[in-house]
Amino acid sequence: MPAAAAKAERTSQAADITVTGRVTDETGEGLPGVTVLLKGTQVGTATDFNGNYSLNVPDGGGTLVVSFIGYQTKEVAINNQTSLNVTLAPDAKALAEVVVVGYGTQEKKDITGSVAVVDAEAFENRPNNMVSNLIQGQAAGVQVQSTSGKPSAGLSIRIRGTNSINSSSEPLYVVDGVPTTDTRSLNPADIESISVLKDASSAAIYGAQGANGVVLITTKRGKEGKPRFDFSTYRGFSTVWNTLPVLNGEQYRDLMTELGYNTDWSRYTENTDWQKEVFQKGTSQNYQLSFSGKNNGTSYYVSGGWVQQEGAVRSAEMDRYSFKVNLDQEVNKWLKLGTSIGYTRYHDVDVTDNTNVNSGGVILGVLTTPPVIGIYNTNGTFTSNPFQNWENPISGTDAAQRGYRNNRILGNLYGEVEFLPGLKFRSNFGLDQNSDTYDYFLDPYSTSYGRAMVGIGRNNTNYNTYFIWDNTLSYNKEIGKHNFSALVGTIAQKWRWETAAIETRNFISDAITTPSAGSQLITATASKSEKTNASAIGRITYDFADKYLLTANFRADASSNFGPGKRWGYFPSFSAGWRVSEESFLSSVPVINDLKLRAGWGIVGNDQIGNYAYFGTVSSGANYPIGGAAQPGSYPASIQNNDLKWEESEQTNLGLDISVLNSRITFIADAYLKNTRDLLLNAPLPRSTGYDNAVQNIGQLQNKGLEFQLSSRNLVNDFKWETNLNISFNRNKVIDIVGQELYYANVSSRG
Repeated sequence: MPAAAAKAERTSQAADITVTGRVTDETGEGLPGVTVLLKGTQVGTATDFNGNYSLNVPDGGGTLVVSFIGYQTKEVAINNQTSLNVTLAPDAKALAEVVVVGYGTQEKKDITGSVAVVDAEAFENRPNNMVSNLIQGQAAGVQVQSTSGKPSAGLSIRIRGTNSINSSSEPLYVVDGVPTTDTRSLNPADIESISVLKDASSAAIYGAQGANGVVLITTKRGKEGKPRFDFSTYRGFSTVWNTLPVLNGEQYRDLMTELGYNTDWSRYTENTDWQKEVFQKGTSQNYQLSFSGKNNGTSYYVSGGWVQQEGAVRSAEMDRYSFKVNLDQEVNKWLKLGTSIGYTRYHDVDVTDNTNVNSGGVILGVLTTPPVIGIYNTNGTFTSNPFQNWENPISGTDAAQRGYRNNRILGNLYGEVEFLPGLKFRSNFGLDQNSDTYDYFLDPYSTSYGRAMVGIGRNNTNYNTYFIWDNTLSYNKEIGKHNFSALVGTIAQKWRWETAAIETRNFISDAITTPSAGSQLITATASKSEKTNASAIGRITYDFADKYLLTANFRADASSNFGPGKRWGYFPSFSAGWRVSEESFLSSVPVINDLKLRAGWGIVGNDQIGNYAYFGTVSSGANYPIGGAAQPGSYPASIQNNDLKWEESEQTNLGLDISVLNSRITFIADAYLKNTRDLLLNAPLPRSTGYDNAVQNIGQLQNKGLEFQLSSRNLVNDFKWETNLNISFNRNKVIDIVGQELYYANVSSRG
């Protein structure tokens, strides 16, 4: 070896040093499993059970990076020292996490109601096409259901069970402060966080609309720093995971002959596997591009996306284009302006699945259509069952031209003025406007139904508009260990629905597919309806030394669905929390990072019964013979009920939150009891009134249950491993329906 090289090697070896030390928490206890890494290299180690470590480093001029979950990362310069002890400070970020609640935010540690939070970290690497999928499995007591796996099928969410019989049990969705009921057209890639308000004490601020729980959706905003471009894409596949064994052609002929069903079997010699013909490999592709940033007081987030799906059932498809703009401008120290605007263009082709075979049910048709027939007759028409004039399932997927299109604008514009430190006024105007069209055409020759009707053409259009204007005044004040906040506000909402539908028959050909080509008018309808709500809200929160927590909400709602004397509903709620972990007797237990007991009570309402519910309505269609000719007439359709009022749910909730081992393990438990009274239900009337039934406030429901959620952060460095387990038990009971027997089921039969 050359002398110069040997000298360099000896110098390098002489520079290597061993650094030892101990890593402790703020109480002096050793921390096991702490990562000690030489900055800018892969040289590192972990502390033992007592917090001790030993690390060989190539020189004494580097920097050690000491990190541990639940504590703030610390960098320590070596400076040729061979012994370095490090004390880590707790990272309170998990407890100080800001959670979106109704008309405001709270730190997670201060929440006294039952609120589940799903943040971007939980679903950023989880490809999803619908918002509801993001919640699935993430929150105890929240059930996400789907009646079908087709791309156009929406998802139904139940928070703590079914809360009504006639009224809707869907929760209220609030997107950046704008309430909505339709989430199919929202782009999950734009969502920053989701808060689920499960109990009455947290949802009562939404009054009439919060009876079934509230899902608060917050979309992404620009963050401080350089402009950021994000592009993501994925492609997926879906298949029917299990098919059923069915008879082949020969077995079917033998069975029918044995049963006494005879025909000219020489005409039926095919051996068609309908499951192979109808089921296919479904595909899904998703492309998302966003541009965001913040500088000079301007925050911006702009995104665009395209999602396309082909279902596992033939001809089922969906595609969605979305565009989103979020802007926030700090005009000066006391004025802030902003807007969130989203545009969506949605299209799908539906497949009739959950219905009878003779009504075009494709899935049952796949299982029950004889294999001895092919898809088409020699004249190009669809084949039918040898013993019944029911056509094969391909006629249900391919025969009709159909499609649904929706264009939607959802957004808001807000201004925020800070008069004094802690005193803010905020005005928000929101809009949800959508127009949709459904077109359908069945030609006059390929199917037996089409031939019988000589073709069918339909066109349905809807134009819906929703406005909300809310104004709130909030005040926050801290005096020593006392923290206060108060909020008051008013809300005005208006819905307007316009619909039109037309159906014609008797088409000469399939050259023109619009209803205008049909010579026989079957139906032509148009309707308009409106609904308004006016509300006043208030909230007060108080905490002492982050230890004793109190929250009170109140909302007064007026709905045009009810009569003048019963229009207003009043919905209070109260909740309290005790952070036991802040007491002196637990300060010496370092394993417990947070321990909180919660209790809440509240009342929420429900007015989802249909517009003009209390009116005595008049309907058309009662034609009268006058002078030997039928003349158009009307008839009384429903009896007036000026005493119709809000459906109310009273709920009590008890909860426990605990975080241990530097917040690596979090456990949440809740027990609740919800009693719903004055159900809005169709009840029988004496025949002497001239009516069979009417909507009345009668009946009671009860939901009670337990919820448990366990989360852990197992590995947190470059390789992350987190687990989340939740389970809930809900018992739903109908207490009283005034002696009626109500049957709600829809199990499709073969015919």
